[in-house]
Amino acid sequence: MWAGTPCGHWIGAEGRYCYTAENVRPYLVGPRCPVHTPAAVAGQPEAPSDYLVKERAPMPDPSLLSAALALAGEGIPVFWLGRSKRPVANCPACPKAETDPTHDPQACDCLTCHGFYAATCDPDRIRAMHTAIPGGLLALRTGTISGRVVLDIDPRNGGAVLPDLMPPTRCARSGSGGWHLHYRHPGGRLAGKLHGHPGIDIKSDGGYVVGPPSTHPSTGQPYRWVGDRAEVEMPPPLIAACRPAEAPSAGSPVTTLTPTTNGRGISSPAALLAAHLDAIARAPEGRRRNTLYGVARGVARMVAAGALTATDAHMTLYQAGRAAGQTDRDTRAAIADGFRHESVATEGIAA
Repeated sequence: MWAGTPCGHWIGAEGRYCYTAENVRPYLVGPRCPVHTPAAVAGQPEAPSDYLVKERAPMPDPSLLSAALALAGEGIPVFWLGRSKRPVANCPACPKAETDPTHDPQACDCLTCHGFYAATCDPDRIRAMHTAIPGGLLALRTGTISGRVVLDIDPRNGGAVLPDLMPPTRCARSGSGGWHLHYRHPGGRLAGKLHGHPGIDIKSDGGYVVGPPSTHPSTGQPYRWVGDRAEVEMPPPLIAACRPAEAPSAGSPVTTLTPTTNGRGISSPAALLAAHLDAIARAPEGRRRNTLYGVARGVARMVAAGALTATDAHMTLYQAGRAAGQTDRDTRAAIADGFRHESVATEGIAA
């Protein structure tokens, strides 16, 4: 079973993993060659083989890999957690930000470092993670980078689905009996919890959720998708409930337009556009370009749905970005990137 499997021991001095594939045996810490077994590394005698069988780590679950590759094919960055639902610890090769401020966790090449920063859509890296973390749980990164927000509803803490606030969308049943409601990211900052509703966490920037078909480490129950709906836009009341409680930043007035068409799947285009523009106005310094990019993606989806023309949408976003203190170059780049990510053409449009 383990013939040809490379040793997974990290050689910190050389900044690489051991690639030896001879006489590799399974351990709780992963596959190890004779030189790098836990006992050998500790300078102690090797335990009997029957003892190791009892402590054998699980083989990677092929269904998780298939699910991960399918999600990545949708453009959803995924990564692997340890068996306890926590990210795998950083490897010794990566200096922490406190000691090396130039180290960028987002660009780090290590497979298991920095938690959700390791999330990727690269099939080769996903396969390598799957092999490196046998028995791990599949996780989906949330936030602007993945274009999704997940409402994590935990009935054990009083959480419940609120039909008047939460329209039907892509949904997963968690292994603990809760719900994960996946919505398209509206852009801008979101709070960590839903105001006035216990037991409902908001997973957005800087967050992640466990994905099906992972198994919950405490209950032994699988996470599973319920139905086959796609993610939908968050309605304006839900967006408002998810915003952090803070005063909007001051800025120049923005001339906004009122959509005259009900776009496909958008119940109130005018209210949705207003919520998007409010997110730009509320964005704190240091996050304004990222917020504008996220909002541009949301508005581009309105264009694709027929609720706005591309020209009107671009003009409104440009005015909002400039009023929020963004440079002409940054504003244009953020809008173009957001539209491009949603496959909405911007050629020939001038602000």
